[in-house]
Parts: sequence; C-alpha cells; structure tokens
Amino acid sequence: MSFKSMEEFWPFYLKQHSKPATRRWHFASTLTSILCLIYAVWFKWWFVFLVPLLGYGMAWYSHFYVEGNKPATFGHPVWSLLCDYKMFGLMLTGQMDREIKRLGKRHGMQLT
Repeated sequence: MSFKSMEEFWPFYLKQHSKPATRRWHFASTLTSILCLIYAVWFKWWFVFLVPLLGYGMAWYSHFYVEGNKPATFGHPVWSLLCDYKMFGLMLTGQMDREIKRLGKRHGMQLT
C-alpha cells in the first residue's frame, strides 16, 4: 500500500490500532520515550539509546500480543511515527474517542 499524505494514512493506522489496549500501550510507550529523551538531555546522555528501545518495544508488544498484527512501522516508518504522536496528542487531550467515532462513520470502520 502506498500513501501520499498523513490524512490518507491515518484511517489505515487506526485500523491497525483497533483495540483500546493497543492504543494504551502506544500511549505508554510514547510517553516513556519522551521522558527518556528529556532525561537524556538533562542528566545522562546515554539514556537517548533507550528512547527507540522503549518506544518501539512496548508498542510492538501490543501489536504482536494484543492486536495480533504487524506494526505499521515496518512498512511505513515515517507516517507511523507521525501518527503515533497524533494519537498520543488526541489521547492526552481526551479527543481520541471522538476521532474514532468520526472515522468510523466516514470510513465504515469497526473500532472499539
């Protein structure tokens, strides 16, 4: 599959994250990677190596053991990273449920 924009990729991304537990794992992994990056900048530089390890590790766990699919990162690394942060922001501000309902109506998706 080829995507020309993030708006085009976003519905595909959400289908890959259809279960609430998968989205929660992604939220935790994104938050952990951000905190590791901040810690690396302010205290111990070598923590920067934990950023991708923790960020991707927890998220990939959710794909393999919760969602039962292959991470979108494997085929679309840039779009996937951008959408990870978009989903994180929507969850942080309490707008994720509204976005799921909006896309469900628009694209006929079954997200929980």
